[in-house]
Amino acid sequence: MMKELTNTIPELYGSLVFNDKVMRERLPKDTYKALRKTIQSGTHLELDVANTVAAAMKEWAVEHGATHFTHWFQPMTGFTAEKHDSFISPSGDGQIIMEFSGKELIKGEPDASSFPSGGLRATFEARGYTAWDPTSPAFIKDGSLYIPTAFCSYSGEALDKKTPLLRSMEALNAEALKVLHLLGNKSVKKIDTTIGSEQEYFLVDKNLYKQRKDLLFCGRTLLGAPAPKGQEMEDHYFGVLKPKVASYMHDLDEELWKLGVPVKTKHNEVAPAQHELAPVFDTANVAVDHNQLTMEMMKKIADSHHLACLLHEKPFEGVNGSGKHNNWSLVTDTGENLLDPGKTPAENTQFLVFLLAVIAAVDDYADLMRVSVASAGNDHRLGANEAPPAIVSIFLGDELTAVLKSIEDGSDFLKQKQTLMEIGAHVLPHFAKDTTDRNRTSPFAFTGNKFEFRMPGSALSVAGPNVVLNTAVAESLSQIYHALKDIPESERSTAIEDLLKELIRKHKRILFNGNGYTDAWVAEAEKRGLWNLKSLPDALPQFIAEKNIDLFTRHQIFTKEEIHSRYEIILENYSKTIHIESLTMQDMVKKDFTPALFSYVSEVSKEALDKKKLLPSLPASYEEQIIKTLTKASEQIATALSNLSADTLQAEKMEEPLAAARYYHDIILSDMDALRAAVDQAEAIIPGCYLPYPTYDELLFSLR
Repeated sequence: MMKELTNTIPELYGSLVFNDKVMRERLPKDTYKALRKTIQSGTHLELDVANTVAAAMKEWAVEHGATHFTHWFQPMTGFTAEKHDSFISPSGDGQIIMEFSGKELIKGEPDASSFPSGGLRATFEARGYTAWDPTSPAFIKDGSLYIPTAFCSYSGEALDKKTPLLRSMEALNAEALKVLHLLGNKSVKKIDTTIGSEQEYFLVDKNLYKQRKDLLFCGRTLLGAPAPKGQEMEDHYFGVLKPKVASYMHDLDEELWKLGVPVKTKHNEVAPAQHELAPVFDTANVAVDHNQLTMEMMKKIADSHHLACLLHEKPFEGVNGSGKHNNWSLVTDTGENLLDPGKTPAENTQFLVFLLAVIAAVDDYADLMRVSVASAGNDHRLGANEAPPAIVSIFLGDELTAVLKSIEDGSDFLKQKQTLMEIGAHVLPHFAKDTTDRNRTSPFAFTGNKFEFRMPGSALSVAGPNVVLNTAVAESLSQIYHALKDIPESERSTAIEDLLKELIRKHKRILFNGNGYTDAWVAEAEKRGLWNLKSLPDALPQFIAEKNIDLFTRHQIFTKEEIHSRYEIILENYSKTIHIESLTMQDMVKKDFTPALFSYVSEVSKEALDKKKLLPSLPASYEEQIIKTLTKASEQIATALSNLSADTLQAEKMEEPLAAARYYHDIILSDMDALRAAVDQAEAIIPGCYLPYPTYDELLFSLR
């Protein structure tokens, strides 16, 4: 049963967050103003201000039951990290006082050599620093005050996902402001990127989950014959929530609201046991922090409901995987959305300039966009008729496509008349039909006043995709600014029109409103010269391409060393992931599945022999067919298992990271597919009482 909310939602929301309301109430006016100035304009925070903030933050945290504080950061593991220290400080008389200084708030010192560094840190070079990020509010969780921080090495290299994101936001703000002021909109002082990350996930019974080594170690099933029913009836999408799922979602909402995460939408997704949560937009930095919190809380709340939350991009073969749609926009400090076309987009110069800047950015750096979502898990999902293809393209819809064509041709844009929907029953309300449909096959789709980047996988930190998008758009805006800045104001309108035409002609190849799943689009994309980077080993070398290194270093997002370190980390993570999957699969087949297969064959053989013994004339054709089929399958399993084992040993000897990653992709995954095919064929015949682990039937359809 769902428990009732102990407070009203407005009282509950943000109750565990040291937010602006709390700061206004608890900080002296001058301290509050200094902190707000730091948050809004990035000015340096003096130590005396930090001391005052720390004292107020500690007092507030202790009142809410906190005994410890932790610098909460996002290393290159893809997860979050934390080290907890108590507020206790000995007073010298055998007593203690509760203290928290500005120095402790501003800086921490975790061991940098124990996190992925891609060669930036050696084992003996252990010192690293965490630095308070005042733009993301502190919060209380599990009796500790959590302070969002950046993480860097002793020599200053970024070892986390937050630092590059903050750098990219600053770069985009600087370039966007220059263009906006050039266009005459000079009242704006700051431009933020805002994102909303739709989070897909699976829920399965916790006891069943614990019986699957593949789910425990790898997050996805490596074996498993399909259930008689999958998603083909299309009845799960937006279907009635099962009581156990509804109770879970209720508690998840409540806990996230306490932490100030503005979750709004929840529903069943397409695949059985699959669901989705979506938040309201927030600034990119806070939204990334919130999404990391969301994934953590999803798992924690699931555990308390005797469920397991699966965030892998493809936990089950043959049904849809899970993504994380990244809704991205640009908003000014005056509340204006720069990607809002308004009622007359063809006449909205400001909108068209920023729209074309995004289009140019995605076209010029489509390879980086693909790199930003590359992972071992997401490779199973992209292009599988459930997610966008690996080819990056942009969907604009009919109206904006027509607007751009009219600009390119120099013709008048004839706006489509607004149509009222006539559904047929008079009792139903009339409403205006949108001028543009949606395209679920598009990797990067314009959806009214934002772009939806649909390629990120469900387990991914969205920091990476937004670093790339922010930086690429900053570069496009920089080029637009330099093309216009020396044009006299009296001639600027014509120059802008000419520039828009040039940008459309140069980058229209990236625009595609059709079906991204067809072979015809693959062929067309190749003709257009678009990237088709099907796997991580195909995509990742583009990360260190000269043009992309130049992009990141020019805008001071990464140093060259930071880029190469991430290249090494991602490759190593990819190979390690598949290596663990290979070892897990071998273990399951040898120790769990094969004994079950032999046991069933033995039982059927005994049944056939008993029949013959009782009455030699009795037929045993069914038993014989089972024995023949499973014996053939066991031979195929033995061969495939031997190949996988030998090839995995070979992979372990490979030292060059890219070569190893390619080998894991081309050879090991192929071996695993062959072994799985043989095992799944046999599993479909063996009764469930013999199988050593829960089947797809149980995993996907057991919740009530």
